[in-house]
Amino acid sequence: MKTKKPASTPCTAAIKKPLWAPWRIRYVQDAHKPAGCFLCAMLQAPRARDRENLLLVRGKTSLVCLNRYPYNGGHLMIAPRRHVAELAALRPAEHAELMQLATRMVAVLRRVMKPQGFNIGLNLGHAAGAGLRDHLHMHVVPRWVGDVNFMPVFADIKVIPQALEELYDQLAAELHSTARSHRR
Repeated sequence: MKTKKPASTPCTAAIKKPLWAPWRIRYVQDAHKPAGCFLCAMLQAPRARDRENLLLVRGKTSLVCLNRYPYNGGHLMIAPRRHVAELAALRPAEHAELMQLATRMVAVLRRVMKPQGFNIGLNLGHAAGAGLRDHLHMHVVPRWVGDVNFMPVFADIKVIPQALEELYDQLAAELHSTARSHRR
């Protein structure tokens, strides 16, 4: 009598064929994050560390960085330079630059990554899902039709197909190129 081989499920298939994502180890190891605000720390670091910190833009009142633990490739965070938690606490110049940077970064992402849409929003407070609760920040997430597959459903894994540093270099080059063309 032949024994029947057990049916493969998405979970057992994942075990047989591991998905290597070595950059995720930092997320696991950062479970006990140091005190303080990582956005403020980025701004205090020398400009020479901007690539390491994934800091793309240092505006007059705001910043743009790649999200180190992205929902999708190209997931950006736009935040005021000032450590502030509430929309009502923003100064008019901060408010304006946040939206100007969001508009600019959507255009850059469209040219570099060619997404079919975007999710743009704020998570205000713990109940809304804010991981960083006391430094307001806007998320800009490029989206493609079909970008959600079985991985998050069955294995609690999100596949990001491009290294953050590689994407940083592409976005920084596009920002530099568009800034140069605006100066002419």
